[in-house]
Amino acid sequence: MTRAHPSFKDRMYTLIFTNETAAGRLFDKALIALILLSLVVVVLDSVEHIARNFHSLLFILEWIFTAIFSVEYLARLYCAKDRRKYATSFFGVIDLLAVLPTYLALFFPELHALIDVRVLRLIRIFRVFKLTAYMQEYAHLANALSASRKKILVFLSFVLMIVLVMGTLMYVVEGPEHGFTSIPIATYWAITTMTTVGFGDLTPKTDLGKLIASTMMLMGWGTLAVPTGIVTAEMSRTRGRRRDFTMTCPECEADHLDKQDHFCRDCGAKL
Repeated sequence: MTRAHPSFKDRMYTLIFTNETAAGRLFDKALIALILLSLVVVVLDSVEHIARNFHSLLFILEWIFTAIFSVEYLARLYCAKDRRKYATSFFGVIDLLAVLPTYLALFFPELHALIDVRVLRLIRIFRVFKLTAYMQEYAHLANALSASRKKILVFLSFVLMIVLVMGTLMYVVEGPEHGFTSIPIATYWAITTMTTVGFGDLTPKTDLGKLIASTMMLMGWGTLAVPTGIVTAEMSRTRGRRRDFTMTCPECEADHLDKQDHFCRDCGAKL
């Protein structure tokens, strides 16, 4: 039986949503380059003297990128297997946010009294999240974080109890005369100290307060190490047991194929 030739919509889906074909890989690489270039334009536009001297060029480039990403978004909607699912997915929302602020700034230029249009333009930095769709290690890290969320939540709950207790203790020891005017302020100091940030806007003056601060600084080293160890251990476990289902058949679009497969298990097409 002769197999039906893939339709234009199916070929577009394979090109845009998969990266196993040469054309799909080229499309992804070109899109990554465009995203990075658009981010450079956004960053340069935030520098006052550059924006003033090259306003016209940056404006034209921004609209070129906006037009390209708009066409890409519409193309994804057109060929997606489930348009509603794509439009409401994380990457679908990011794709929309990558272009929407520029259009909002065009249609609502007089809203300065309510919101500075530059705020809308800065939201274009969301384009950086579009990069995560094309890098497998992002997905691997996200899976490890998701699998570790309960352990991390328990750890953060423990840290919250520690900073609350230590903050309350510092409020009692130092008091308002040394800047610790309330338990929330003292807890803020405990958080900045325990995370080794230490802004220096609040410092203990008594010997007992300095002893407490020293203890919290030492605890901060362990605080940073624990969640890192949890996520790293989970990544090692998942890497050890996961299989690389990264091949997609260009004919039937089956996506459960191993990298070492030479033929599709469903339709028999050569990979």
